Amino acid sequence: GINAEYGVLADTVAPHGYTVPLDLGSRGSCQIGGNLATHAGGLRVLRYGQLRASVLGMRVVLPDGGVLDSMSHMRKDNTGYDLKQLFIGSEGTLGVITDVSLLLPQQPSSVNVAMFGCSSFEKVIQTYRLARQTMGEVVSACEFLDETCMRAVNDNLSLPSPFPDRHPFYFLVETSGSNQDHDMEKLEGYVARVFEEGGADDGVLATSKDQAAKLMALRENIAPALKQLGYNYKYDVSLPIKHMYSLVEKVVERAGESVVAVGYGHLGDNNLHLNVVTPSYSTELLALIEPYVYEEVARLRGSISAEHGLGLKKANYLRYSKDEGVISHMRMIKRLFDPNGILNPYKLLPWK
Repeated sequence: GINAEYGVLADTVAPHGYTVPLDLGSRGSCQIGGNLATHAGGLRVLRYGQLRASVLGMRVVLPDGGVLDSMSHMRKDNTGYDLKQLFIGSEGTLGVITDVSLLLPQQPSSVNVAMFGCSSFEKVIQTYRLARQTMGEVVSACEFLDETCMRAVNDNLSLPSPFPDRHPFYFLVETSGSNQDHDMEKLEGYVARVFEEGGADDGVLATSKDQAAKLMALRENIAPALKQLGYNYKYDVSLPIKHMYSLVEKVVERAGESVVAVGYGHLGDNNLHLNVVTPSYSTELLALIEPYVYEEVARLRGSISAEHGLGLKKANYLRYSKDEGVISHMRMIKRLFDPNGILNPYKLLPWK
């Protein structure tokens, strides 16, 4: 059944040597059906790819009560239109996913984590690219956060920084494999090269599972830490890697120094989480940053939603990522499956 929570599924398959090809900060509460409907991304897209690549089959209840059954356990099925893909990321506007067949990867037996303090975002990119060059086959996550994010996690959630000094940026890399000696040798060699080439000013290499979990927690708990600072205007965008943090800087320049704007996210798939934080909601500030953020993303040929979907708030901004021809065909698909418009109206497609 698709009502299985992510955490329940992960705990069920772990004793059998498997893992779920998705990892989210909300792993304790999210459900697999919702993950599919929103096409959730998470921390390990770099390793396992987008969630849709792991879906082998699906059963969906349609708006008219009929059932579309495309269940399969085969990895290869080249027999016409792959209809199940239409429902992944459709946000419940075409049908209700009730069953799914997922391809589960082997659970890695060797997981290692390192974190670095960097003086600039350019140094973060340099350190990231070196990780891909030297450890490509075992890298499973590449994340970054800025100093404001680190301070928020330290101060609001009492999660201590592993560094004695503050740094403008932090880069976190995780490796996953099947041979601890091999993986650690590669990671240690990578760490040495990072400092030889001036990519980072400081670094920490976890030497136990507990230390690795504490480093990952710094990245995974940014959202709840920022929430304690006030109202969060949240943007989940994808951009060319060299422009990822410049968007944060442009928002600060536009909104003023009194506004707290932070950036963090998934370097491995060009996914920036931009949060603008104020003590309370302000319509004046919202007018300054929307649609400005979406205009900048469109100018750089990015996406206004990298992994969170569109929902109600972003539906009317879809044109910044899709042209009218694409949107027209999306409407045709919606009318085909849901001619009466009874499933999640006003979501995903522009309505004004």
